[in-house]
Amino acid sequence: MQSFDFLAGEVLLIDKPYDWTSFDVVNKIKTLLKHQLGIKKIKMGHAGTLDPLATGLLILCTGCFTKKIDEYQDQEKEYAGTFVLGATTPSFDMETPIDKSFDISNITDEEIMAAAKTFVGNIKQIPPVYSAKKIGGERAYEFARKGIEITMVAKDVVIKEFEITKIQLPEVTFRVVCSKGTYIRSLVKDIGEKLGNGAYLSQLRRTRIGSFCVEQALDIEKIIDLITQQKEKIVVNAG
Repeated sequence: MQSFDFLAGEVLLIDKPYDWTSFDVVNKIKTLLKHQLGIKKIKMGHAGTLDPLATGLLILCTGCFTKKIDEYQDQEKEYAGTFVLGATTPSFDMETPIDKSFDISNITDEEIMAAAKTFVGNIKQIPPVYSAKKIGGERAYEFARKGIEITMVAKDVVIKEFEITKIQLPEVTFRVVCSKGTYIRSLVKDIGEKLGNGAYLSQLRRTRIGSFCVEQALDIEKIIDLITQQKEKIVVNAG
C-alpha cells in the first residue's frame, strides 16, 4: 500500500475534477489529513492554478516540498481542449452566458489552421477579467462579478505549439504547449478575433507540467482511499 509522509514533504500529482477550484483540492486534502490522520497544521500549496471548469494535472506540495512550488510553476505546460467558434462570452469560457453570436458559414478549415499558426512564438496576451489575477490586492473576477470595469495589462507569454487536432464546426479541438502564465481562454478569444469572428473555450484539460504527466496523477477518490487506508494501518499497528 502506498504510504505518505505529508509533514516531512510530499509531491502529489492530482487529476483535478471539473467544477472544483484548485483551492478546493488543497482544502479537501487538508481536511482529510486533519480528520483521518490527526494532522491539524501543515504547509501545503499547489503549483499553477487551474480554472474551475478545467480538469487535469494539479501539482500539490506539502512540507519541505512547498519550497519547490515556484520551480514547478515555472515549467512548460501542455493542454488539450475544445473551443466553440461563432460566439463569445464575457469570461471567454462557459462560466458566463453567450453575449454575442457570429456567422461562421464562410470560415474554412484552412483559415482556422492558418490562424492558429500566427500565435506560435512570443506573444502579448491580455488576461481575462474573469480570472484570479490580482488587481490592487483583489482578484480580477471579484470586480467582474460586481460589474466594475477594470483594465487588464497585456503580458508576454510563449506559445511553443498550437495544434488544431479536429474541426467539426462549431467545435474545434486543439493542443497547446505554452509558458507559465498563459491563459488558454484568452488564446481562444484571440483566435476568434483573428478569424473576424468570436470563440469561447468549452473544454480544457491540463495534460502536462514539465516532465509530470496527467497519466501519473491520482483522482480525488483515490487520494481519499489511500489516506483512509493509511489511517487504518496506523490504528492496526497501534493496536
